[in-house]
Amino acid sequence: MKLVNIWQKNMNIIKSANIDMDKIPQHIAIIMDGNGRWARERGMPRTMGHRAGVEALRGVVKCCSEIGVKYLTVYAFSTENWKRPQSEIGILMSLLKEYIKKELDELHAKNVQIRVFGNLSQLPEDVQKAVIAACEKTKNNTGLNFCLALNYGGRAELIQAVKKVIQDVQNGLVQPENINERFFENYLYTSGCPDPEMIIRTSGEMRLSNFLLWQAAYSEIIIVKEYWPDFNEKSLLEAIWAFQQRERRFGGIKKVEEEI
Repeated sequence: MKLVNIWQKNMNIIKSANIDMDKIPQHIAIIMDGNGRWARERGMPRTMGHRAGVEALRGVVKCCSEIGVKYLTVYAFSTENWKRPQSEIGILMSLLKEYIKKELDELHAKNVQIRVFGNLSQLPEDVQKAVIAACEKTKNNTGLNFCLALNYGGRAELIQAVKKVIQDVQNGLVQPENINERFFENYLYTSGCPDPEMIIRTSGEMRLSNFLLWQAAYSEIIIVKEYWPDFNEKSLLEAIWAFQQRERRFGGIKKVEEEI
């Protein structure tokens, strides 16, 4: 009943916002920013902001699944986040493991496939096992692809891809003249995943922060002022509406200009 109510609420928002359901982006990526500032402004420890952020993620994942988004990629933990205090890193890892434990059965029942982009080898062993088990359990699901960018950095991704290409060239598996953009994409963490049509960043910051640097070449970037814990289904649908108002030209010109 609760899920039905959520769906009815989202449909009401969709109708009021004039969202075109035939133009829902197939891949949405989100930089979930502002947990710490959300907590500080409320006189709470940063950890409470991260916990509130997990609750926001639950709603967004459900909404994406309901409206037919095919891929949702969230920036869960970056290669730069290791610079944070060990206590905060520990909390983030615990929350990740807790989220997977609590949500896995429901996500699986909703036909959601969990994927991971990043270097898992540096994560705590128990977190690695939880993430790998979730990916394995849901690997045959055909609904929303829920992609966790975990210990992920865009530059690190490109470097590891280049190293793999060089190795394959040296082993005679690849001819240099056959290397092009489409070929190179097979070496990225996101291999087999389309580039995101839109990237949402919360908290008003206007930078990519080393997120999907290759894949974001022609993504529409939507900046929202809300901190991540305040971002909800309505916020997501409003961002989708904003995306639908843009004309994506991929380096070309407007159709009107072609006729002049």
